[in-house]
Amino acid sequence: MATKKKTPTKKPQDAIALLKQDHEKVRTLLGSLEKATGARREKLLGQVEQELKIHTTIEEEIFYPAFREAAKKKDDQVMIFEALEEHHVVDLVLPEAREGDNADDLEAKAKVLKELVEHHADEEEKDMFPRARKTMDREELRELGERMAARKKELS
Repeated sequence: MATKKKTPTKKPQDAIALLKQDHEKVRTLLGSLEKATGARREKLLGQVEQELKIHTTIEEEIFYPAFREAAKKKDDQVMIFEALEEHHVVDLVLPEAREGDNADDLEAKAKVLKELVEHHADEEEKDMFPRARKTMDREELRELGERMAARKKELS
């Protein structure tokens, strides 16, 4: 009788590691989008849109409320509101990146979208995530990561 080989259980990512991984994936897609044309551009834009939708959903439904609860400083609360507003601006710009009068217009819109998303991700990584690590314990961040991973799976 053959014995089943156990696959090592993957250690759950904490919330911040999961979000940083999302940021890197979207940065890569946006870098490719900036140079793409035609059908490739459309495909990449669809991927960017899908990744951003999932990412912003898990941030807004799970991560931001948990951080808001843990964060007691006014600056932390302001950081959350600013992040939500940046999500809103990206939601406005994203559909426009599909429409343009010519290739130069489309390229410019893709570049602006890239800059907006990179600015948002950089701010989270530089300011919000270190604050979250200080205000939430490891177990809470791991549990949030599990919930976020499950929600991502549902949304995919």
